[in-house]
Amino acid sequence: MSFDGLPTRMRVPRFMGEGKITFMEREVPLPGPAQLLIKVKVNALCGSERGQFLHGSEVVPGHEAAGIVVAVGADTHVSIGTPGVIFLMDYCGSCRSCQLGFTNQCLAKRADMGFNHDGGYAPYELVSERIFFPVDDDIPLTEATMLLDVMGTSSHALKRAQRVHGDIQSLVIAGAGPVGLGVLAMARILFGDEVPILIGDIVPYRLELAARLAGIPIDLKVQTLQDGVRKHLNSAIDLAIDTSGKSVARQSCLDVLAKRGVLVCVGHGEGLTLEVSRDLIAPERTILGSEYFCFHELPETLQHLRTHRSYLQPLITHRYPLAQIQAAFELFFGGNTGKVVIEQ
Repeated sequence: MSFDGLPTRMRVPRFMGEGKITFMEREVPLPGPAQLLIKVKVNALCGSERGQFLHGSEVVPGHEAAGIVVAVGADTHVSIGTPGVIFLMDYCGSCRSCQLGFTNQCLAKRADMGFNHDGGYAPYELVSERIFFPVDDDIPLTEATMLLDVMGTSSHALKRAQRVHGDIQSLVIAGAGPVGLGVLAMARILFGDEVPILIGDIVPYRLELAARLAGIPIDLKVQTLQDGVRKHLNSAIDLAIDTSGKSVARQSCLDVLAKRGVLVCVGHGEGLTLEVSRDLIAPERTILGSEYFCFHELPETLQHLRTHRSYLQPLITHRYPLAQIQAAFELFFGGNTGKVVIEQ
């Protein structure tokens, strides 16, 4: 099999810890059977990379990548030149979860791209063909990254809530980071303009962006989530989604839930204290976890992106070249951004 024209070496970012990113050289990997080599064109920053930024990483981070197939291994079906995005989890495809379509819950997962396998901040990324999702040429690859954490994770959480509460008429979101803003955007797309969507945060930049996306911002520096709900609604909330991972935010979400209300925890992090009889049994509330999304959900998400591109575009607020990845991370973790992307 020929891999003519590919460079043999590439310059990749090295996350040293203590908020420092340097660069080093690595060999460009070559695809084996059922593998693709992707020339990464863009990778979006994620709050889950804070640990790698602060404490370092043995692998190249990046799990929201989009790029173009430049080499293929044996027994593959995707053509060289195909653009697409990369699913986070290298799922096995044959375990009980995968057979049922729950690829985000694979029981024999081989890798989490960018966390224990080199990811999308490298110029080239080696992936299993199974986790590559092609997109059409009419979707810019920078915007295609929104299919992953911003839209995919968000819509999965909303759909999980809908399975137990089919008549959601109000929603509050704790945290207006990229995933929180993604939940707002996807809720507006899925639920329509009539459903009030409240969103709480302490960063004015993100609250202003939430308002642009037709959300109702709650400035948690000047009022509590409960006070914000009382101010804007004359009722408790059907659905609360925590994207912050903070105990105080989860507790606030639980406190504003109506009877039959649903709390979905999306952000990893801290815990939640509750009294089962008072908080769950009597009001018949539901508390759910929601982890990433299932690969089979991507075609529907792509259709939403194609239909609502102009509405979703403001979510990406900053673009940096790979050489400026240090500045990109510093800005992103400063809070005054929406989604930040590294373009190559």
